[in-house]
Amino acid sequence: MKSKYPGKLLPLLFLAPTLIVSVLFLYYPAGMSFRLSLYKTLFMGRKKVFNGLGNFVDLFTSPKFHAVVGKSFIFSFSVVVGGLVIGLGIALLANRKVRGARFYRTGLIWPYALSPAIAGTIWLFLFNPNTGMLTYVMEVLFGVQPDWLASGPLSMFMVIVAATWKNLGYNIIFFLAGLQNVPGEFLEAADVDGANVFQKFWHITLPLLSPTIFFLVVMNMIYSFFRTFALIDIMTKGGPAGATNIMIFNLYRDAFQYFRSGIAASQSLLLFVLVSILTLIQFKTSGRGVYYGG
Repeated sequence: MKSKYPGKLLPLLFLAPTLIVSVLFLYYPAGMSFRLSLYKTLFMGRKKVFNGLGNFVDLFTSPKFHAVVGKSFIFSFSVVVGGLVIGLGIALLANRKVRGARFYRTGLIWPYALSPAIAGTIWLFLFNPNTGMLTYVMEVLFGVQPDWLASGPLSMFMVIVAATWKNLGYNIIFFLAGLQNVPGEFLEAADVDGANVFQKFWHITLPLLSPTIFFLVVMNMIYSFFRTFALIDIMTKGGPAGATNIMIFNLYRDAFQYFRSGIAASQSLLLFVLVSILTLIQFKTSGRGVYYGG
């Protein structure tokens, strides 16, 4: 039996807040970004000249932008793989029945509650070339005192570590939930069959975690491309010599430091399209190996 509303306007009235917010904060800014990407800004952003697809042509033919895209892929791949592998390893340990398990789990999730700016500040202190704890440990163990902020590879490693740590709690939450939903009878049957720990993990736990892993790959990829600006800004500001200048930070510099809002809008659209394509590829490829039970 179909329920009927007393009037045709009532459903629209219920949807009105969502529609208004979506139009004001999603569709209108997206439309303005597309419009702005067709213009070239001159005189510190004070004058706009219609440029058509010229901004996109400039980006596709720019070796500097190609280098930025390459660094973005290296950064994203490292954050996604590192975050998932470390997060799963910690979740496996946190899933064991030990005294005070809730306290430990809360502590593991805590970094995700921090703002990116605070997380970046913490790691900047830890990696400080003169007084940082990690620098001191390197000096004691290996006799070297690396200048993390002066070396391109070391700076990239530094921001990858910070970005991975910042999102680690998010991964642990979902991995813990997935591990606690693994049927105990499956593991008990494997014990009866003489399976070792690695065999149980590889043939039982990992396949049952595949939906969680698939979801986290997509979410971590989006995080690494879109939500790491504050970390880069606090820790390296894209340096040294552009070594950590990934796409989201390069977009900010063009828009707010160089006042090239047209080229920045073009980059925002390319970034959105790039992440959308990667997500679709992820759905088409990895999605085939996902086991949902049933």
